[in-house]
Amino acid sequence: MRAVVQRVSHAAVEIDGAEVARIGAGLLVLLGVAPSDSEEQARKLAEKLVNLRIFEDDQGKTNLGALDVGAEVLVVSQFTLYADTSRGRRPSFIYAAGPDVAAPLVQRCADLVAERGLRVQTGRFGASMRVHLCNEGPFTLMLDMD
Repeated sequence: MRAVVQRVSHAAVEIDGAEVARIGAGLLVLLGVAPSDSEEQARKLAEKLVNLRIFEDDQGKTNLGALDVGAEVLVVSQFTLYADTSRGRRPSFIYAAGPDVAAPLVQRCADLVAERGLRVQTGRFGASMRVHLCNEGPFTLMLDMD
């Protein structure tokens, strides 16, 4: 699994002009799944997301995790994170998992974060989405779960 994690003041997903998900302060997680990924990677990522110290404490230091601050989380499937751009001008997506593997693992990761007590919203798998966000910091990380 591969994720781009952004600390946001708010984020939302819109499909066909209708808002389907919205969060306040927290994390926007763009999540890609490889064909070999399993629930183990989903568990590792969920644990990392809830505990990663990327929120500021009273002294302005990034010492707090999502659980510490009661962050909200928006998880959006993003197969393009596995794009191969090594040749030509058109990306290949042969390294991204198909929907039969990716959809349940994206949902499982979101469910595991929610089980830790955080409010979680998701995009709609396979839909053409508009993702609106306000990145705080900006603070953006790339996470790979092997």
